[in-house]
Amino acid sequence: MSQKMSQRNSSWGHRWMSALTLGLLFTVYPVSDGKAAWGGWESLTGAIIDRPSCVSWGPNRIDCFGRGLDNGMWHVWWDGAWHGWESLGGLIMEQPSCVSWGPNRIDCFARGLDNAMWHRWWDGSAWHGWDSLGGIIMEQPSCVSWGPNRIDCFARGINNAMWQRRWDGGWQDWASQGGVIMEQPSCVSHSAQRIDCFARSADNAMWHRRWDGVAWHAWESRGGVITKPPSCVSWGTNRMDCFARGPDNAMWHRWWDGNAWHGWDSLGGKIMEEPSCVSWDTNRIDCFARGTDNAMFHRWWDGSAWHGWDSLGGVIIEPPSCVSWGTNRIDCFAPGTNNAMFHRWWE
Repeated sequence: MSQKMSQRNSSWGHRWMSALTLGLLFTVYPVSDGKAAWGGWESLTGAIIDRPSCVSWGPNRIDCFGRGLDNGMWHVWWDGAWHGWESLGGLIMEQPSCVSWGPNRIDCFARGLDNAMWHRWWDGSAWHGWDSLGGIIMEQPSCVSWGPNRIDCFARGINNAMWQRRWDGGWQDWASQGGVIMEQPSCVSHSAQRIDCFARSADNAMWHRRWDGVAWHAWESRGGVITKPPSCVSWGTNRMDCFARGPDNAMWHRWWDGNAWHGWDSLGGKIMEEPSCVSWDTNRIDCFARGTDNAMFHRWWDGSAWHGWDSLGGVIIEPPSCVSWGTNRIDCFAPGTNNAMFHRWWE
């Protein structure tokens, strides 16, 4: 697979240039929501066939990764100006899961054609890999870091259990974390040595397994009826908020405040997939989702109340991927109808 990892489809250049041309034709995607602080939409060109995976390792830095038409992983980045796209090779089945555990460090993980998890990483000077980390996984993994030199990756195995592989200076073997999950989990860390994983189970409820720094605790049902995997986020120690699409296609919310679980509460809306939720400060959450008109919609919590839904326009074909690199800054990315990656931002 390592030789195949560096091969490119012979027709890629033609398709890439076609997408590039289309992207240039639609460099600004106008919307009329009247919000001066929202910029865009702008086309970042490229040709991707899933939602991107975007990560920030410091102020004014964003790295986005997407699966290209050649099934390789492609990369574009912002450091005050946009650079790329560049091919990082590979043959991957879905969008990658990328994570940063320190300045100028990025690790990307994806399911390869052999259903193993593959890994490529940036060490501040150069890209390394692809390396196979083995396993047999059914979708893209969900990877999280709770501190320097620590990464935990979770994925659904062929027995529908959740499997884990971790890096703590060396890679440890795959370990089953049990359960019966329907898709990839959503894993979050709200403090050092703490990991919480959430997934939709066979009963369509959200189930939860947690690591407290010493041991894993048994799977627990957090109830609800959800039709897509949850999207969970933390804005501070001992705080977690989970969002999911319900059977009425509204977004539903359950949260942990350090003492107890609350909800489920309906936050309304009509969304097509799981939302993308991000926090840029204490007691602040912004959620974005694709609506039934294929525009991106936004609902947010300001510490006192929920606001929205507001349409942020656009025509997107996958759910957005949103990231924050600092207070009062959000960047959202999604593929458009021409498979270019489009960008809208709040500043």
